[in-house]
Amino acid sequence: MTKDEFYEYFKRLPKAELHLHIEAVVGRKTIRSFIRRRRPELDESALDAEMTRLFDYSDLNGFIASYIEIQNLYDSVDDFDYLFSDLQDYILRNGLSYVEIFAAPSAFLKKGWKFSDMMDSYARNIRKIKAKTGVDIRMLVDVSRTFGAENAERNLELLLSYRIPEVIGIGLGGSEQKGPANLFGDVFERARANGFHAVAHAGEDVGPESVWDTLNILKAERIGHGISSVQDDNLMKVLFEKQIPLEVCPTSNVFTKKYVQELSEHPIIEFFDRNLLVTLNTDDPLFFGVELLDEYWKAYNEIGFSVDDLKKIARNSFKASFLSEEKKSEFIALLDKTN
Repeated sequence: MTKDEFYEYFKRLPKAELHLHIEAVVGRKTIRSFIRRRRPELDESALDAEMTRLFDYSDLNGFIASYIEIQNLYDSVDDFDYLFSDLQDYILRNGLSYVEIFAAPSAFLKKGWKFSDMMDSYARNIRKIKAKTGVDIRMLVDVSRTFGAENAERNLELLLSYRIPEVIGIGLGGSEQKGPANLFGDVFERARANGFHAVAHAGEDVGPESVWDTLNILKAERIGHGISSVQDDNLMKVLFEKQIPLEVCPTSNVFTKKYVQELSEHPIIEFFDRNLLVTLNTDDPLFFGVELLDEYWKAYNEIGFSVDDLKKIARNSFKASFLSEEKKSEFIALLDKTN
């Protein structure tokens, strides 16, 4: 396939994205407007320089710092409307059929925002997107490694006190080195006991021991990234036998350069060849300059997947989701009919 043919076909192909951070789908135009609102004295050249500074990072911790700084540009819950408008555009550009997306409330709670107001905004905007596009979105609240166990417990308490159907689970993102899984076992146990799904980033910036802890302590149903799993053959066997889904984000992993320097050496191809339940995701489109169709193209053009391989990965995106079995089957049947 030519690049144009590839993009046209995979835009039509039904697919889900399962590892996507809502605060990182916001467009640069929106961020620029937030800066201009906060600092009206800046001219266009100074705005350009500020945008360059915000996106000047070279490792995972630098990226997280920039992520938090950009979150601090939001002035009120009403700003989430811009965020979801950009998400809707992203969904349409990439031909997404279903999305499970992370939301990280910690930075906004520290600004004094009411949790209930944030949840109401999430629900209203998700329902608005569904009405306009037909695409369902479900959310997982990131209880955050970065801010520690007590903060995670407070986030869960808030989530339990104000539940909306659009929020189906919790996730654990942030700094993997600063927040090991063993700090969050009680939070995840309580979340599961209250009917929430549980997923966690692991093996992104720490070795396979982090993935083991995420499985054994947190009982995570899916692993975000998981790329260091390739270093441990026993772990690879467990991931295969239990069909624990991996939310793989190749461009993100190349950026952090902890375990992958080039796309051509990314372990996603070994995961796939060993029949692990691999999905393809972007993680943070704003910060890494990549969208889901780009990830599929890179997997085809640079990593070595065939079109049929990538159709299987798209099928996996529904299998690994928290959709009902009936809805999974419906989407997969549509995918299989797409020519």
